[in-house]
Parts: sequence; C-alpha cells; structure tokens
Amino acid sequence: MSTEQLSGRVALVTGAASGLGRAVAAALAEAGATVVLGDIDTAGAEKTRAEIGDAAEVVPLDVTDDDARRRVVTDLFARHGDAFDLLVNVAGIDRPGYITDIDLADYRMVHAVNCEGPVFLTSEFLKVVQHRPAGTVADVVHVTSLSAVTSGAGAIAYNSSKAAFRSATRCIQRELREKATVDADGAETPFPARVHSIVPAAMDTPMMERWGIPAHRMMPPADVARMVLTMVTMPDTSFVPEVFVVPRNEPDFPR
Repeated sequence: MSTEQLSGRVALVTGAASGLGRAVAAALAEAGATVVLGDIDTAGAEKTRAEIGDAAEVVPLDVTDDDARRRVVTDLFARHGDAFDLLVNVAGIDRPGYITDIDLADYRMVHAVNCEGPVFLTSEFLKVVQHRPAGTVADVVHVTSLSAVTSGAGAIAYNSSKAAFRSATRCIQRELREKATVDADGAETPFPARVHSIVPAAMDTPMMERWGIPAHRMMPPADVARMVLTMVTMPDTSFVPEVFVVPRNEPDFPR
C-alpha cells in the first residue's frame, strides 16, 4: 500500500536494473520518493522505470567510473538540491573462480563494482551533504552480503570484495561519529548524514542463478527492500550500524 513517508525526497539507487536494486527502487517510490535508477544496464533500468512509473527516472551509471560517479551526483544535486538526500548502494557483480584458475581481471572488476564503486560514490555524496545545516539528515544505505562474513569455495572475488565493503562501511560510520560538532555547553550536533548497513543472505535474484540454490531457501528481494525502507524512515535520533536479514529456511546459517 502506498504511503507518503518519503514524499519530497529524492533517492539514487544503484544496480536498479534488476534484482534487489529494482525491489529497493520500487519500495522507495511506493513510499513517496522520487527514485533515480542508476545502472550500467540502461535497458534493464528502463524496465524498472516502466514498472514504477512517473516517480522514477533512469541515469546511466558505471559505478567503477570516477567521472561517471561525479557527474551523476553533481547533476542530481544541481537539479534537486537538498531534496536529494538518499543514496542506496546496491550494485554488485559476481565472477566465480578458484585460487588455481581465478582471473585477475575478473577479481579486480568484482572489487571495483562491489567495494571501490560504492565507497567513492558515498564519498561524492557526503562531500556535499557535509555542508548542510545542523538538524538535517541524509541517508546512505550500504548493501553488503552474508558472504562478507563467510567463506565460500569458488567465491574468492565476491566474498573478499564484500568483506572489504563491510569493513569500509564501519570505517565510514566511525568517521561520521567523530565528525559531530560539540558546543561550548557540551551538546553534540551529529554529522548531517547517517550510513546504515544491511547484510542480506541469499535472495532470489538473477545473480544467484549460477549457484543453484533452491528457491525455497532464498528470500524474495522485496523482504530486504522493506528493511532498507525501515532504515531510511526511522527517527533521526538513531541509525542502523548493521542488520542481518536471512531466509527462515537457510539451513546452514552462517555458512
């Protein structure tokens, strides 16, 4: 059911062409946000836009391209101003490979998409947000993975990239905490943004098809999207450092 929880807010969702990115974009739009669908797969993003309707727009975005990251963020701030206050880093890829046959180019690309890209997109976003008035708050959500805390055969690139992203997210959260300003009377004013982290287990998305996990042991991406919505609509006095979302039928958690 549609709500107006996010009315007047503009959100950039990466990886919005399919899977979790599409589900997150739909959830935010249903809650009243204007959603910018960022993806290198513009055809897939257009399909997402067609499902959402007028509340969505598509922007070509290769998260591994520094110029593209800057261009998209700069354009959104120029067009939407302070209304652009939501960033959800969903984009991710997987390139299986064992230590005896892993491809260096694949390994680097997985890390570029899954860690380097979202870290530096968040950096571009926060460089602007940091100058906003006290008492305002922007939201960033980092989607890592249960693979960040587990060890999977044939998943060296993916698991290590997600572990790196999870660690980077914790560093960012610590830095923002330390950037609070302290008044003469000792009262603190928080940094005008909060960075949440969500750690989902297997979801029924196109990226999971190669692993052959039975559908009943995976979550629908809408479950995780609902948690993202919860994070960005919670009171400004709190944030979610990390939350795990796991299918009830997951037999080997954590694995």
